[in-house]
Amino acid sequence: MPYHAAPGLLAGRTILVTGASSGIGRAAALAFAEHDATVVLLGRRRAALEQVYDAIEARGAPQAAIVELDLAKLDTVQAAALADTLEQEFGRLDGLLHNAGILGVLSPIEHYDPDTWRSVFQVNLHAAFLLTRACLPLLKRSPDASVVLTTADVGRRARAYWGAYAAASFALEGFAQTLADELAENTNVRVNTIDPGAVRTAFRARAYPGEDPARHPAPEEILATYLYLMGPDSRGVTGKAFTAERTPADATKDAPAR
Repeated sequence: MPYHAAPGLLAGRTILVTGASSGIGRAAALAFAEHDATVVLLGRRRAALEQVYDAIEARGAPQAAIVELDLAKLDTVQAAALADTLEQEFGRLDGLLHNAGILGVLSPIEHYDPDTWRSVFQVNLHAAFLLTRACLPLLKRSPDASVVLTTADVGRRARAYWGAYAAASFALEGFAQTLADELAENTNVRVNTIDPGAVRTAFRARAYPGEDPARHPAPEEILATYLYLMGPDSRGVTGKAFTAERTPADATKDAPAR
């Protein structure tokens, strides 16, 4: 059944988006803001985050906030400090989209560089754990909170040479299922994952430099599932693995997968 994201779907909600400076993270942040959320933009490049901030402001959406933070260096102290800042500024958190990630290298595991392996797990998995753990008290204050993690098809069925990226994606799926089960009974926090599929991003281009990017949808064309999971229409849906479907470029409306 087609999903239609209503105007004002996210009104009154505060949503933290990691990797918000480009690609799917940028597109999701803009879509959340257009549906009246207050979006906290997290990334390591302030200039790029300011461009997203300006785009939100130009559209007349609620004023966004910027958090310049390098997830490759994130530790428990920094995560706790961010949660404290969010509490002081907003009092609660209604949504958390984990979208930041790095590819690492495509290489046989036999030859995979250990430092690169560690870096991929830090950014793609450990940072998500630290931020979620720190923000859980705030999320629990919300009457309807959602944690969404962008994963990948290689985190559900691995392929040769995807190394740390595939392994970390599998771990994210397990992390999401575990957390969803822990929170299902006594909180209003739901946790789900999305495999966005092949999308026209710089990240995709690094992974597949020989393919024609025009074959794939732009990030703006795969956001229906993100809006569905972040908004009230998915209340009670938790511990699920979704796959984003291609939608018309104007959309924010189409059926969320699974």
